[in-house]
Amino acid sequence: MADKPVRADKASAVDELTDHFRASSATVLTEYRGLTVKELTELRRSLGSEAKYAVAKNTLAKRAANDAGIEGLDALFTGPTALAFVKGDVVEAAKGLRAFAKAHPVLVIKGGVFEGKALTADEVNKLADLESREVLLAKLAGAMKGNLTKAAGLFQAPLSQVARLGAALQEKREKEEGSAEA
Repeated sequence: MADKPVRADKASAVDELTDHFRASSATVLTEYRGLTVKELTELRRSLGSEAKYAVAKNTLAKRAANDAGIEGLDALFTGPTALAFVKGDVVEAAKGLRAFAKAHPVLVIKGGVFEGKALTADEVNKLADLESREVLLAKLAGAMKGNLTKAAGLFQAPLSQVARLGAALQEKREKEEGSAEA
């Protein structure tokens, strides 16, 4: 079955969406039915500058996802769909979406894509349960610092033991020499 010809304005919309899919580290699909313009604006702000939240027609978004080489999302393109294109910290964006969905139950997280792999809504929520990248890096740095301190102590221990052994041997020799002279 051949694709229908696409009008120029639709073609540019598909190209723009395709670029967003390709440039994003993750994309979350939501259903926004029942949200006011004010609430959508609030949602966009809550996602921060590293994410773009865009309402899109399902046919155009589906075509853009396919053009970007993303598979497994076709079933999610039903009902009014908006896409959160995340370029920054995926965990923070997922947390922002989940928090907004709790405050506004009409926002439904349908699923998404992360590193080219399709995600279910539950998997997106699991991403929101993770700690942020900065927290994980800080924990890793702390663990590494602790291990380096232990390693330095282990490397210094033999030297200090040799020094104590040398001092004990010298003290013993001095005692032996002192008792031999007497």
